Amino acid sequence: MKTPYSDTRDHILSVGESIILGKGFAAVGLSEILTTAAVPKGSFYHYFKSKEQFGVELLKRYFDEYGQHVAILLSEPALPAAERLMHYWRGWYARQQDCHGDAQCLAVKLAGEVSDLSEPMREALEQGMAKIVGHIANCIEAGQVDGSITAKQAPAALATVLYQLWLGASLLAKVQKQCQPSRLALAATRALLGMPPAEDVLMADSVLCCPN
Repeated sequence: MKTPYSDTRDHILSVGESIILGKGFAAVGLSEILTTAAVPKGSFYHYFKSKEQFGVELLKRYFDEYGQHVAILLSEPALPAAERLMHYWRGWYARQQDCHGDAQCLAVKLAGEVSDLSEPMREALEQGMAKIVGHIANCIEAGQVDGSITAKQAPAALATVLYQLWLGASLLAKVQKQCQPSRLALAATRALLGMPPAEDVLMADSVLCCPN
């Protein structure tokens, strides 16, 4: 019988990511991943030496795909750099689904869990996050050149602060199960970039947030 996928390795990673996003890394066993993926254990060990290596490759795959998306979004020539950045942050806000903090972000999901559990996975997170921060820094630099960003802070430092802000907001959203941390992060982001206040929060709330 022909399988509905063409790449077994990528299929295992895709299925694993969807399960781990819901349950975390440690709580998910290989048997659950393989049963859901409908592939034998031998196929798993053909591509991955261990669950830890699977976790590393899962993170690399995530950051490769996400990094490509971020690079395209933040290099859109039709918009000033500041608006490209705010489009990115509004998208991050949108992932705080139903105001319950269920962020569909593998980095947010695993950062706290696996950093002490696995050094190779921690390194994969660190390297992947550094690439995202690099894309943000490049966009900030472009905004300082085109005048849409008036903040004078060094782009790399400001990008790091903003990424830290949103990681923290995402974790608080999960703990508090509400949108407030991300709403505050949107406002703080505009202030840090030297942009005037805008309707980002009200616009996002009217479309994305659940009723009180």
